[in-house]
Parts: sequence; structure tokens; C-alpha cells
Amino acid sequence: MTTDLLERARHGDGQAFRELTDPYRHELHVHCYRMLGSLTDAEDMLQETLLAAWRGLAGFAGRASLRAWLYRIATNRCLNALRDAGRRRPPEPTPSFDPPEPTHRGDVTWLQPYPDRLLEQIAESTPGPEAGYHARETIELAFIAGLQHLPPRQAAVLVLRDVLGYSTADVADMLGTTPTVVKGALQRARAHLDRERRDRNPECLALPESPRERELSRRFADAFIAGDVDGILTLLTGDAWLAMPPAPHEYHGRAAVASMVTTFLTWRGRRGVRLIPTRANTQPAFGCYLTAPGETSGYPAGLLVLTVGQHRIRGITWFLHDDVPPRFALPDTTR
Repeated sequence: MTTDLLERARHGDGQAFRELTDPYRHELHVHCYRMLGSLTDAEDMLQETLLAAWRGLAGFAGRASLRAWLYRIATNRCLNALRDAGRRRPPEPTPSFDPPEPTHRGDVTWLQPYPDRLLEQIAESTPGPEAGYHARETIELAFIAGLQHLPPRQAAVLVLRDVLGYSTADVADMLGTTPTVVKGALQRARAHLDRERRDRNPECLALPESPRERELSRRFADAFIAGDVDGILTLLTGDAWLAMPPAPHEYHGRAAVASMVTTFLTWRGRRGVRLIPTRANTQPAFGCYLTAPGETSGYPAGLLVLTVGQHRIRGITWFLHDDVPPRFALPDTTR
């Protein structure tokens, strides 16, 4: 950041402002996504952050870096949104078929997938020495969902401290509180996420785009397209689960997953399935399309994201949001 560029931006030069902030745009988007769990809300908060930065640039004293100043604005905008509106829940979709009784009802129904193609636009940066998580883990669906179970300020402290590596003093300054408060919030947030971390054991996941991950993903796609329930079950761990946001339905265990998949296949009838591979949250994913008998066009039926372990698939998240295809550069229809 040059003094000349900053002064030009302060005097209303929009191009200078974009040159100042564009290097941080994508990572701020991911930050808002971590805080909110929703790609739609993250996009709104990113725009609010940049607008607030534009309007408040005259007050940027330069004591902290521009990056830290932008993170301060983004974090507090997210906290304001959560405080003012409460956790906004999307309407529960009306299924086209009668699903079996779920074994669980999820409470993070606003969770949305994050396209890997957007992650690739983030410049490589080294987090501060306080960072306590691997970069991949901090964008996986399980981690994002875990953050949503924390009180918002605890989530903010943990992300700023353990994901981005800001010091306790820096985080206290960003949130307008004291280091003592930050330490207490961080201790509680870590204890909660550590329990979830042990349960999901991220070390047991297959490496992204490894031969094992590719093999299990391919075999799953083949079985799903063929309607081979037994073939799908052989690929799952005994405690595998299937979740379907924004519906709260969750199915835990092979028998429950088999019941849901069988119900879907029965409802599908003679219609075909096409799966287009993509990636979400560093995990293998497939855009799902249904084709009517005798037709060549397929119409979107959600996005399947796989949580792949070292030996079997541990989870399936079937996102039913209508706006998935354009976000993942997937076609509206297939031919």
C-alpha cells in the first residue's frame, strides 16, 4: 500500500480504492462465509464491508495494517447482522416425495457450500503465529457448521485468533473489548470445537484430490447413477450420515441412509440421473440432474458433497438450494 494510493482513495478516487482493497476481497468473502455459514449472506456482508470501508477511509489512521482494518470492519458487520436479525433460517423446502423419518433434525439449515473455484482466487498468505488450524480444515463443511453452533463473538474470536493468527491484543482491538475477555471467549470456543474435532477426526479424511478420494468419489457416482443402493452402502462407514440443508432432515447410520436413498430412487422412477463433478469446501462434489424418460435435458436436483475418509465415505451433504448451479459454474440444464 502506497501513501499516494491511499491519499487518492481518501479524496474519492474509486479506482485507487479498488486497487487498495481488491487484494483482500476474496479472503474477506471467505471470512464472512465462515462467520455466517451462508454464501448468500457472505456476499451481502462483503459488499457492506467495502461500502463501510469506502465511507470510513478518512478515519483509517494506519496504526494497523489495511488488511487488519478491513477484517475489523467485516467481523463487526457480521456480528451486527447476527445480532440485529437473529439467525435467519431459510424456509424448509417442501419435498417432492414423502421422506422417511429422520434420525436427527439439524439446526444449521442455512449452511451453504463454498465453491473451490473461488478459493483458488485467494492469494497465498501465511497466517500469523497464533493460527491453530490447517487451512483446509477451516473451510470444510464440518468446521463451518461447528462455528455456527458457537455464540457469534466466540466464533469471531476463534476465527481471528486460531484461523487468521491475529494476536490477543489485535483481536481485542478489532472487537472493541479487552484481552481478558478475548482469552475467556477463546478458551470456551476452543473447548467446544475441540470436542467436535475429536468426533469428526479430520486426520482420518482422505487428502484432497488424492487417488483414494478420486476412487471413492467415482465409485459413489457410478452407484448413485445406477440406483445401486447396496453399492452405495458398501462405500460408507458404519456411522455415515446424510444431511439435506436447507431441510433439517439428517440420516445417521447405514440403515437410515439406505432408507432415504431408496425413497429417492423409488420416487425417481424411470428418470435418469446425471452427475457433473465439481468441488466444494475442498471436498469432492457433484451437481445432480434428473432427466425424464425419452428426454435429453437434465434439470438440477441439488449438489452432493462427499466427506471422504481414508477407507470409506463418512458423510453425504445433499444441498437442495435452487441457486447452486450458477455459483458453481454448473449449467442450468444438461444435454
